[in-house]
Amino acid sequence: MFRTELKIKPWGERLDYSSRIVTLGSCFATNISRRLARSKFSVVDSPTGILFNPESIARSMESMTCGRSIDKESIVELGNRYFSYEAHSQISGTTHDEVEAAINSALSAGGKAISESDIIIITLGTAWVYRLRSTGNVVANCHKQPASLFSRELLSVDECVEALERIVSLTPRRLLLTLSPIRHIGEGLEDNSLSKSTLRVAIDRICKAHPERVHYFPSYEIMLDDLRDYRFYASDMLHPSDIAVDYIINKFYDTALSPETLRLKSAVDKIIQATEHRPFNPEAEEYKTFCGRQLEAIRRISGVDLSKEREYFEQMLQINL
Repeated sequence: MFRTELKIKPWGERLDYSSRIVTLGSCFATNISRRLARSKFSVVDSPTGILFNPESIARSMESMTCGRSIDKESIVELGNRYFSYEAHSQISGTTHDEVEAAINSALSAGGKAISESDIIIITLGTAWVYRLRSTGNVVANCHKQPASLFSRELLSVDECVEALERIVSLTPRRLLLTLSPIRHIGEGLEDNSLSKSTLRVAIDRICKAHPERVHYFPSYEIMLDDLRDYRFYASDMLHPSDIAVDYIINKFYDTALSPETLRLKSAVDKIIQATEHRPFNPEAEEYKTFCGRQLEAIRRISGVDLSKEREYFEQMLQINL
């Protein structure tokens, strides 16, 4: 055997298709969210965009759950576009008011999603933070502003724990913490290692302090110890490849989903894949039979919204009439 596969204990209280999920944090959280959404789970991903450090995630959650509006002073202009230091650059606009409204709308939607959620999945990316020299506040994103505006520092383990404690206090929901397996090369490999170690110790402390509802999923360890081969990395040699992300998320499914839900997910995935099938001849009798089988499979599934897929196959059958 040329692997060191992790043995992960299944959860006692599993998720199913009725579970409402919110993901927050780094781009790895978005990877998880996209795969959950593709399989038709109810998931809301990072309302204010990708966030990397625990302090920014805590501040974002505080704004969402406490109904706090964005600080107008945090909005900056760069190249005729406006951004906020408290949100990712994917939320931008051509005017200050447009960005303010967009972020406040995202905060409101995020607060609603968190209040209605059954579990919140948070992926931490780095313990390195940038503070605005003018205010001392940690920024979620520097938006390519001059480096002279910021000071760079590594949060201590205690500071990371304090941020995570604030997150725990903001919601009674179950929390799943993960550590992003993506290396932050901009920090340098030594600083990246120091950062990941700091976060991992902080996560361990918070899980032990709240064992009844805060859990850890070892995506970081799976990537580094199980998939420790460059064939599992993307072309930049830093991000996990799609195959690696699929492998990690399948490990998550085995841990978090019941056998019944896994079987249902498998049936749903087959229907999703069928909608992506492009027939050589859409008017052929064989394809008409294929569409009929998919509609019958959809009718046998309950508790999962497959209305778009049903409409697609009904439309394809209409073409064949």
